[in-house]
Amino acid sequence: MTVSADSGATGAATPQEPQLKRVLGWKLLLLFIIGDILGTGVYALTGQVAGEVGGAAWLPFLIAFAVATLTAFSYLELVTKYPQAAGAALYVHKAFGVHFLTFIVLFTVMCSGITSATTASRAFAANMLTAFSGGDEPDSTNPALLFFAIGFLLLVMFINFRGVAEGVGTNVVLTLVELSGLLLVIFIGYWFIIGGNAEHWDAVIAFETAADKNAFIAVSAATALAFFALVGFEDSVNMAEECKEPTRIFPKVMLTGLGITAVVYVLIAIAAVAIVPVGDLAESDTPLVQVVEAAAPDFPMTELLPWISMFAVANTALINMMMASRLLYGMAKQGVLPRFLSYVHPGRRTPFAAIIFTTVIALCLLVYVSADPDSNVVGLLGGTTALLLLAVFTVVNIAVLVLRRDKVEHKHFQTNVVFAVLGAVTSGALTLPFARADNEQYVIAGWLLLLGVILWALTYWWHRRHPVGEAHLEDVG
Repeated sequence: MTVSADSGATGAATPQEPQLKRVLGWKLLLLFIIGDILGTGVYALTGQVAGEVGGAAWLPFLIAFAVATLTAFSYLELVTKYPQAAGAALYVHKAFGVHFLTFIVLFTVMCSGITSATTASRAFAANMLTAFSGGDEPDSTNPALLFFAIGFLLLVMFINFRGVAEGVGTNVVLTLVELSGLLLVIFIGYWFIIGGNAEHWDAVIAFETAADKNAFIAVSAATALAFFALVGFEDSVNMAEECKEPTRIFPKVMLTGLGITAVVYVLIAIAAVAIVPVGDLAESDTPLVQVVEAAAPDFPMTELLPWISMFAVANTALINMMMASRLLYGMAKQGVLPRFLSYVHPGRRTPFAAIIFTTVIALCLLVYVSADPDSNVVGLLGGTTALLLLAVFTVVNIAVLVLRRDKVEHKHFQTNVVFAVLGAVTSGALTLPFARADNEQYVIAGWLLLLGVILWALTYWWHRRHPVGEAHLEDVG
């Protein structure tokens, strides 16, 4: 498999092919990022993080945002330098030129979006059953959880197929709903705290870890899990071809989105551990519902919050499945993946083949993980998402340093070398076993990457048998 700069080679889009529609301005892009970050992470994983470190649940979120911001600077340099849909996989290919590495990075990013969406589908089903039961959480063995999660993923596929305008329009509505819900939780929680009713306020600065973990290991594991919440800026770079003036608007929008969501996450984490015992938070799939029930049991928000949580996790799934399909489309368009994955529906102008492919993988993963009734599906898949992303972040931070030698004609954002080095070191450290709350995450990630290796081998074999279809990667910029 060879690499060529020939823009007319097989694998590159021709002028006659339908192109992606540029509909994202800075407002829609900001809502896209905020909606993705404020989704399943805060609504479903606050309790999981508290279970690792006790009352200091705010600290892992703060550290995770700090580390993510270092990597965000690297992404900003790359997306403004090469504003194309393929994201991290394209950057790695331009930096190292190794097709196998490019394919693995591509598949890893795609899998992170799929595991995130699958996590969200399970959380959606749990919140739906909680809403219909009047506030009672469903048992993990309830078969309705799997049924509704599957139905939800199919609905996301339909919205994704309808088009990016419909998908982003839905994202705007869901983002406003979930942000309103979080602001209400913050208002109710801090009103309760200011009134002197928070019996667990002292727990906010208390570490409560398992007997076999010291504070450093516990915080590292919780920080790695908190990274599940930070897929927003990785998803956004894969929407570059559907964004208006990406080189100009990406830096301010991405950093603004990270800043807003960091404040919300920390405020929510502090209120949660101050109002509800850490043990109860850790065992709950709907922790924010418990916070509102404890702070304002007579407030109608108690019945409303499960519905808001459903919208929030739905937003996460929609955005991540949009990202995964666009990622496959972007690299297939360049000829690195089979050409059929770049097919755009002539009427809807959406990458329908990539949408179907990613949905099938998500459904298979959901069924597989749900087969064990004792499995903590949300925590396990959320941790796997973070593991996959941290591995990609490590490589991207290295790639941005390598690509400093590649000059482009247009102006673009440029990160500090120290930030890129620190981003690579911290992201890499958080992929190590000491930062894993459950080693089963390695097993799931391993099976997914094995699937990637098999697909890469089949693609390589196909191109060797059909030289006319050799892969090409256009020079960008």
